[in-house]
Amino acid sequence: MRALALPDFLRPGASGPPAQQPGGGFRLMRYVVVTSVIALVFFVLLMYFTEHLEESFFAEMQRDQLTFFEEAQHGFMREHDQTRQAEILKVHEAGNVNLAHVFANMLWTQTLSPFVQKAQAVPIEHCRALAATQAAAPMPAEPQACFAKVRQALMALPRFAQIDATVRATMRGSSVFKIKVFDTRGLTVYSSENAQVGEDKAANQGWKTAAGGQTASELTHRERFSAFEGVVEDRDLISSYIPIRGEGREVVGVFEIYADATPFLKASDEASALMAQRIADNRTTASLSARKNMDHITVNNAYAQTISAALFALFYAALLVIVFNGQRILDQHVLAHEQSSERERLWYREKMTALATMAANVSHEVGNPLATISALAQDMQGEQRPHDGSRCRPSMILEQTDRIAHMTRQIVNFATLRDQGPEPVDVNQMVLAACDFLGFDHRFRAVQIETRLAGNLPARVVTPDHLSEALMVILQRCLEKSLQSPAAQQRLLVATREEDQAVRIRVDFEAPPKPPASGRKSALPDHLFKLAQRRVHEMGGTLLSGRTMVEISLPAAHAADAGHRS
Repeated sequence: MRALALPDFLRPGASGPPAQQPGGGFRLMRYVVVTSVIALVFFVLLMYFTEHLEESFFAEMQRDQLTFFEEAQHGFMREHDQTRQAEILKVHEAGNVNLAHVFANMLWTQTLSPFVQKAQAVPIEHCRALAATQAAAPMPAEPQACFAKVRQALMALPRFAQIDATVRATMRGSSVFKIKVFDTRGLTVYSSENAQVGEDKAANQGWKTAAGGQTASELTHRERFSAFEGVVEDRDLISSYIPIRGEGREVVGVFEIYADATPFLKASDEASALMAQRIADNRTTASLSARKNMDHITVNNAYAQTISAALFALFYAALLVIVFNGQRILDQHVLAHEQSSERERLWYREKMTALATMAANVSHEVGNPLATISALAQDMQGEQRPHDGSRCRPSMILEQTDRIAHMTRQIVNFATLRDQGPEPVDVNQMVLAACDFLGFDHRFRAVQIETRLAGNLPARVVTPDHLSEALMVILQRCLEKSLQSPAAQQRLLVATREEDQAVRIRVDFEAPPKPPASGRKSALPDHLFKLAQRRVHEMGGTLLSGRTMVEISLPAAHAADAGHRS
């Protein structure tokens, strides 16, 4: 059966009596300590993992920042190296161009231009043809010999010695190591390194670029190099192919100038090394700062955890004091409640004892006269002759004596003293005795009590006084409510049955209209119904109630032997 909400006039108290709970009551201190310890363990674990994740996150963030810083610095260094070489090449190229313009202004018109015109008269096509036919040979001898004759022819020209002397005198002590002059065919008509005079550079990309009107430069490192001052070693050189333009802005020749960039590159390398060292020092400083910050965070976390632990311990101690006082007050209430319940049990026991004594006295004092009257009536009935005109009615006397004897037995059956401990009882008999006893109450004469007791109902091991007390309280309450019903005929139905291996006692009654929230209170105090509820729980049963019904369920776990039947 589904448990229904109790109406206002049958509102129960606690779900079970305190006497059933261990230690005489609810162990608040124990549950609070266990729960708080479990919560504390989870809280400590959560704090530990939170702090660990925070420190890991901060350390990872610092590593990422250091990595980004290092990569950025290395990127700056790469860009610096590329830029410095490009700038050095650009600066020296500008210097070479200026130097070429100076040479052109000084020597081209009067000296170099006539010399280049005569040099172009020296034929080189047959040498190129030989070089083209013998290109597959590792060291073609005939083209080399041919170009060697061209070199001799060029150096034999009248102005060659003058030009060579002028160039060497002009460039002595400078950073220019070599100067070459090419005609428009790509032939080296002059070189400060005379062994290179007569070389064919028509296939050289630098000469092609200069012949097209653009300056071309490159930075090279030479282990050995022939300069004006002799052979130099381990030098960084910038070679520039510079176009020479005539009066009509057409290209009439090409200069190739080799300038020494070693001091500039060395100074740039030293600056780059110093910058790299500064970057390494900055990275070391940043790493030390990150480690110091991490240590500071760890110390702060330890301080915070210590303070949190101290505050938590303080709050926990205050909580324990409050809970201890609450447990003490709760135990006092439980003890007072148990003592009240014990007084109620003693009061009911004394009441039933007095009632049983009175019933025994009544049965004895009334039973003996009734037996005498019944015997005399029977004698009168036996001696009465048929068709006698006498008005004596012995049968009526016997009927009334039987009625009085039956009422006496009902009172005796209800008030009979029993043991205070659990014992197998006939549930139907106890229900019927309670209903019959309440039938004597003149207050409930207007209510018809109807019983529907199931046959062959199994006995239950209960405390008889408890069951009797609970039945009396519930029946009185239901009878009072039936009297308040507007129905023409008030009726109370008491039924027993066996369902789901449990013996159920159900009371259905006529309920009055539900009063408003501010209506008058019920005639019976709530604590009486709570008393009935406690009695049922003490027997291991349950009490369900609705607006027009109340039901007691006694489970099979408290049944007597299976063979014991009512």
